Amino acid sequence: MSPTSTSSPAISTGTSVFETGKHKTLLLSVETTGASSSLSALPPKPLLIATPSEAGEFPVLLLLHGYLFYNSFYSQLIQHIASHGFVVVAPQLYCVAGPDTTDEIKSAAAVTNWFSEGLNKVLPTNVCPNLSKIALSGHSRGGKAAFSLALGKTATPITLNFSALIGIDPVDGMDKGKQTPPKVLTYVPNSFDLEMAVLVIGSGLGEVRKNPLFPPCAPKGVNHEDFYKECRKPACHFVAKDYGHVDMLDDDTKGFRGKSSYCLCKNGKSREPMRSFVGGVIVAFLRAYLEGDFSDLVGIRYGHEKVPLELQKVEFLD
Repeated sequence: MSPTSTSSPAISTGTSVFETGKHKTLLLSVETTGASSSLSALPPKPLLIATPSEAGEFPVLLLLHGYLFYNSFYSQLIQHIASHGFVVVAPQLYCVAGPDTTDEIKSAAAVTNWFSEGLNKVLPTNVCPNLSKIALSGHSRGGKAAFSLALGKTATPITLNFSALIGIDPVDGMDKGKQTPPKVLTYVPNSFDLEMAVLVIGSGLGEVRKNPLFPPCAPKGVNHEDFYKECRKPACHFVAKDYGHVDMLDDDTKGFRGKSSYCLCKNGKSREPMRSFVGGVIVAFLRAYLEGDFSDLVGIRYGHEKVPLELQKVEFLD
């Protein structure tokens, strides 16, 4: 099996976490079938991987996609993160799914367990994933799945440890009292028993209806606010004003699902600022809690770092 790859465009010379980083990147597509001399190199789900192309050892970020989305919708976001020195793995957990997230949580666990056997084999030569520094993240329903996996809501044992958790506008169902199984939110403050730092990113327009016939994409009662309230320290919460639930996706999301992401969710004027912000604050958080460099995260917290959009809320538990 040989993963297909594409090179990233020319990189910026800027050093801000909200700009493209110093590393040239590759975008790899790894399938679950094909000729291979080692079956352990085959992942349990198709993967989209953004990785630095230069030699080195890099921390790993697992990103779980939103409901009925393709992992390819996150290609610009994950390349941004990878350009700052991270290997980002985005599995395609399913194509069709009902309200129950149990199977995708199980699949995310299987992908994590595969890292130690196969991840190094599908990366470029001399690129080494640091499996002692793994962060778990997810967007929308994928955020719910990420929190579920971190909280142990799966029968599949995890053979590797997560060092940090990120919820990108996470959603736990249609409304309070209408959570999808397995339920994550307990509505008890600081109830999440997580032995890791947590970043929660919210969208100011996520709880606003775009169409009166459909609910908002990130309803009050089951959105980022509620996830953050249940976190324990250390945790941080950033809410982007005037941007929507899917504004961190690629500009071009082809296919029916891509069109529905524009039609059903309230959007900002463009996606680039939100995508740059989400990518940058993730990089700052990962540098802090995986690499011990808090300078960028502190700069964003206290307004010393120029951000590409207006923040509605900044909160820290420390």
